[in-house]
Amino acid sequence: MPATPCHVVIVGGGFAGLWATRALAAAPVRVTLLDRGNHHLFQPLLYQVATAGLSAPDIAAPLRHILRRQRNATVLMETVAAIDTRARRVLCTNGRGVDYDFLVLASGATHAYFGHDDWADHAPGLKTLDDALHIRRRILSAFERAEAEHDPAARRAWLTFAIVGGGPTGVELAGTLVEIARHTLAREFRRIDPGAARVLLLEAGPRVLASFPEALSAHARAQLQRLGVEVRTGQPVQAIDADGVCVGADRIPARTVLWAAGVAASPLARTLGVPLDRAGRVPVQPDLSVAGAPEIFVAGDLASVQRPDGRPVPGVAPAAKQMGRQVAAAIRARLAGKPAPRFRYRDFGNLATIGRMAAVVHLGRLRLTGALAWWFWLTAHIYFLIGFRNRLSVMLSWTWAYWSYQRAARIILGDAAADQPRSTRQA
Repeated sequence: MPATPCHVVIVGGGFAGLWATRALAAAPVRVTLLDRGNHHLFQPLLYQVATAGLSAPDIAAPLRHILRRQRNATVLMETVAAIDTRARRVLCTNGRGVDYDFLVLASGATHAYFGHDDWADHAPGLKTLDDALHIRRRILSAFERAEAEHDPAARRAWLTFAIVGGGPTGVELAGTLVEIARHTLAREFRRIDPGAARVLLLEAGPRVLASFPEALSAHARAQLQRLGVEVRTGQPVQAIDADGVCVGADRIPARTVLWAAGVAASPLARTLGVPLDRAGRVPVQPDLSVAGAPEIFVAGDLASVQRPDGRPVPGVAPAAKQMGRQVAAAIRARLAGKPAPRFRYRDFGNLATIGRMAAVVHLGRLRLTGALAWWFWLTAHIYFLIGFRNRLSVMLSWTWAYWSYQRAARIILGDAAADQPRSTRQA
């Protein structure tokens, strides 16, 4: 053992990074956790903030507070620019460097627009709290702009919401938007009928929720359609601009387009100087270390990991948590002079909510739909939130929303005009 404790630097305070940090609490190491924000975010409920069901503190907690009792952990709010693997140093955007003995790279993923980065201005994605607040502002402002609009065609465009991507995030956004339009905003406007809002879910593949069994996918589509969502599958989006979206040969005038179609690995992966997969992720060894650099581990959405049957480990929260614990176990084994254990992913299944009292759950042979699946989904999400305060706050918010159909966080904050595409702003 060195005279000073081994230094483990962890980049990213998401599920993988935080679980790795906590799993090293009793290890003879110094841990430095770097994150561009000061909080850990429960991403599975991020869409609830975007749709005004929950406030930001309900699904986020300060990293310093979470780790306040872990004496060997230091939290630094830094944005990482690159990794100098030869010098074993993490380089930050402010010019500072942090040396490491072991590095855990868990910086997650960002939005992927499949070569159409210009779409980002017109179709924001949902990965951070800033994204959620931006989307919430755009959704609520659309109803306000429709109320003030005199031209019927322009009003219809403001009341048309297109969501690109039929995965869990897209399905959850679509179902919730219909609930907001049909119930939450009922009787609040004088010149428009919010219930007449048009919500479209656009999926390039043959079905929504492609990671679920086909029967559950079909059930989810039918439920969405019963709610009033227009589901279009089998046709990719051709173009997105300030005035709408093109799907196949159809042009859909829509002032609000939301992106839920794809993600790309953090660009930090490219600074490692190792081959990456097609999605920009780092192929890792069985213990999640990087080939040729055993002191570097990659976890979470940034890691490309194959299961024994050849299928990839999905980019979901349970997988990231397991990878975080695995990395900590590997580091402890290395310090003890033992071989690092292999990573074995335990699949806890898939969950997605569609709307009020409607969800789908796939847990091995167990398949649930409808109200029972919704209660299962709700219980699981409350249970896995960090902190008693968060669980209590979310439970109270959802209880109120269930009985009243109200969404408490419907305050428009920030400059709503600045969020609108340039062609729609006032001079």
